[in-house]
Amino acid sequence: MQNLNSEQPNTPVATNPNTVISVFIAEDHEVTRFGIKAVLESFSEIKLVGEAADGKVAYGEILSTNPDVVLMDIGLPSIDGIELSRKIKSAAPQIKILVFTSRESSDQILAAFAAGADGYCLKEASNSQLHIAIKTVAEGGVWLHPAIARVLVARCITPAGQSGQNNINQNIPYEVLSVREHEVLRLIVDGMSNQEIAERLVVSLDTVKTHVRHIFEKLAVNDRTQAALKAVRAGWVG
Repeated sequence: MQNLNSEQPNTPVATNPNTVISVFIAEDHEVTRFGIKAVLESFSEIKLVGEAADGKVAYGEILSTNPDVVLMDIGLPSIDGIELSRKIKSAAPQIKILVFTSRESSDQILAAFAAGADGYCLKEASNSQLHIAIKTVAEGGVWLHPAIARVLVARCITPAGQSGQNNINQNIPYEVLSVREHEVLRLIVDGMSNQEIAERLVVSLDTVKTHVRHIFEKLAVNDRTQAALKAVRAGWVG
């Protein structure tokens, strides 16, 4: 985990002041777990409800505490994070799982989502990115670290440069989006929330939501992750 506590103060993320997101940490590395706890404690709307260094122990405590989000490392002893995700989703599908790991293998990424993960965040993430990732999955969305989106895009491209059977159709001209919509899409790829995009572009939150809705409609996607993947694969963002 890259020095999560040493960066500039977190960019505020819009939230209902009465909403509290309960989080459970499943992480076997003690120093890393300590750092994550310190970061989470800096977010007023996030409440840490438990932690465990072992997959088997984590499973019982997660079902007992029923958190909104489980921050999950893959390399857990006893039961690894992928199998643990599968077990949690089978027993309590309402619990959201955010994989938080240093592993970037496309096979592990795909396995994590197949097991029910709702997001995949690398430990090199900034405080702000982790904050956004937790909020996104807690609210029912899917969150991908930008580097992970690129890994998945690469997995979908055949050596001949042709789309594989799992590719998202990319036969969409650049001009289908307006200049402002391209700006919004680039910020989505960077992992920004709607509120952060509104602040960056100096527009209202409702305006950003309208742009995002139009982007989804024009790209024929259902969520921010699919939009980001399509933008990266089309070469619209670097």
